[in-house]
Amino acid sequence: MAQHAPNRYFATCPRGLEQLLADELQKVAARSIKVTDGGVSFDGDWAVCYAANLHSRIATRILWQVGRGKYANEDDLFNAAYKLNWPQWFEVKHDFMVKVTGVKCPLKSLEFATLKIKDAVCDKFRQAVGSRPYIDTKTPAVRIHAYLTVDEYQFYVDTSGAALYQRGNRGASIEAPLRENLAAGILKLSGWQPGQPFLDPMCGSGTFLLEAAMVALDIAPGLKRSFGFEKLRTFESDTWKKIRNQALGKVKNVSFQKIYGSDMDLRAVRVTKQNLEAAGLLEAVQVAHVDMVNVVPPADSGVLVANPPYGVRIGEDEELAILYPKMGEALKRRFAGWNAYFLTNDLRMPKLMRLTPSKRTPLFNGPLECRLFEIKMVAGSNRKERNDG
Repeated sequence: MAQHAPNRYFATCPRGLEQLLADELQKVAARSIKVTDGGVSFDGDWAVCYAANLHSRIATRILWQVGRGKYANEDDLFNAAYKLNWPQWFEVKHDFMVKVTGVKCPLKSLEFATLKIKDAVCDKFRQAVGSRPYIDTKTPAVRIHAYLTVDEYQFYVDTSGAALYQRGNRGASIEAPLRENLAAGILKLSGWQPGQPFLDPMCGSGTFLLEAAMVALDIAPGLKRSFGFEKLRTFESDTWKKIRNQALGKVKNVSFQKIYGSDMDLRAVRVTKQNLEAAGLLEAVQVAHVDMVNVVPPADSGVLVANPPYGVRIGEDEELAILYPKMGEALKRRFAGWNAYFLTNDLRMPKLMRLTPSKRTPLFNGPLECRLFEIKMVAGSNRKERNDG
């Protein structure tokens, strides 16, 4: 039997987490893994693609490359898209959308380029099956991505469907919640391991707590949702069933996992509990209504992770300047032996807390450039000591 060449994929992720994503892809037997800005390219068969979609906590989307080449103008893109056998990959009954991204792209209008590619796909269907699929830009069955550089195009079919950080867990949220894959990346960067006490004293809608509970109970992040690859003609349902059943077999029974959350806002506490309950994870986590500055550590040592409020609105900067020193005091007084991690776009934070970070990792929360500050609270000392740990 002739050996098929492996598929080529590109997995996107929040900037700053590319290496963590590469590590995850290695675990699902991906090959030719290559880290670039904003994602990771890799090779593999459909089993690798399905496993990556199901198991990756870091990826945003997993895109299957169906074409690439050189172009000079919109007509070249139309011809390149028309040459591809779209009806072989999805059925005319499935609506689709096209998304074009350009980096140093010379074209005047990406919208016009999008239109040309869309027309090419529809014309190809007309020629092949006598009718064309509909366009749906909100919830399409099939998503086509085109990536344009100075003179090269790459066409992809999205195998994920809705973005992978949509775990099918979080119903309610309060103000701009943290995306699940960024939260999962921060957990990984913190070095927290299941069984170790974990605390989020500013839990908001509970994203860190949900992600930590899923890790602790070995729940694959994609177990509760469907994927784009299920709508493609290439879909191997037996392969998928096997991968999904293996993941289901690993899930541990829900029990308390030394994961603690709290918030000064009672509404946040309610929303967090609601989300944990909807995910079937309420028993794994303890949630309390208490202000960060009054939080009592639940153990002698552990990992504290928080995403404090950002001073986005007028007047909040001053409030935060008052809050940070109090937070610093609370940490010094009560959290010796803990490692603390704060994601913020407020670079004054460690200075105002009067604590010295041992690491500053640049991360992006959507378009916001942030830092993940690591602050190791040294036992038996109020001042931050130098330690190489």
